Amino acid sequence: MKFPLRTLALAAGCMLFTGQLLAEPKRPECIAPASPGGGFDLTCKLAQSALVNEKLLSKPMRVTYMPGGVGAVAYNAVVAQRPADGGTLVAWSSGSLLNLAQGKFGRFDEGAVRWLAAVGTSYGAIAVKNDSPYKNLDDLVQALKKDPSKVVIGSGGTVGSQDWMQTALIAKAAGINPRDLRYVALEGGGEIATALLGGHIQVGSTDISDSMPHIQSGDMRLLAVFANERLDEPEMKDIPTAKEQGYDIVWPVVRGFYLGPKVSDEDYAWWKAAFDKLLASEEFNTLRDQRELFPFAMTGPELDTYVKKQVADYKVLAQEFGLIQ
Repeated sequence: MKFPLRTLALAAGCMLFTGQLLAEPKRPECIAPASPGGGFDLTCKLAQSALVNEKLLSKPMRVTYMPGGVGAVAYNAVVAQRPADGGTLVAWSSGSLLNLAQGKFGRFDEGAVRWLAAVGTSYGAIAVKNDSPYKNLDDLVQALKKDPSKVVIGSGGTVGSQDWMQTALIAKAAGINPRDLRYVALEGGGEIATALLGGHIQVGSTDISDSMPHIQSGDMRLLAVFANERLDEPEMKDIPTAKEQGYDIVWPVVRGFYLGPKVSDEDYAWWKAAFDKLLASEEFNTLRDQRELFPFAMTGPELDTYVKKQVADYKVLAQEFGLIQ
């Protein structure tokens, strides 16, 4: 007996939908590998909202925090202790890839997890309190040239981290030895903002997404954003780029998720299909925009290739700064 093609297509669609429902993780969780309030937290909460809004999850995904090593603790915990947990996403950023390039995640390299999705990008930025004497990037550079030990810079992670690299590139462009800069290592954007507003540091090397709530409240200013050109969001259009101030530095901060290395192909496929649907959704675009992120959509094998190329490129940069041999 032959069935019309439309009937067969409808039946196949129903079977796929049923399969997706059966594959839904029972206890979905997103690990933000830092303290609350920073970029990893933002990334998890974006997915938390979007997956429920799009009815891809029937109940909200739990967000938990696992600070340490700007992602290293979470990476090691998932790979070694929860490798097959198909319900656990972990947030990552370009900073995670930079640390992987330098071997800062211990015995596990970029091939140790299943890279799932990239959902948006931000850009690095240099932040100060609203009453800071530094009015632009050159004011900061001149102060650093005069006496780098007098300017306390807060960054997410230690020497070699993404935030460190941003100021190291400024220092290099200005003829200053990056090793002479005075750093305070903090755990993510939330702690940087707290330390800056509390007067414990004078400068925050951070990213624009973490900073915007404090910019909009009037507590902080950005001396520069590391984008190719000024960002066209209404609240960002007046923030100058480093390039327009004479410092040719661009630093995108891609954000996304990975899964444990032994997560089943079925679970991985469910999550990939979910994120493919999200990334094509106008509602997701709105949620991403609300979190001051810009479009960057990539999943599955394409993302795996991107991540591995980025790690290779970061290794070259780290070698230039003497961070690895």
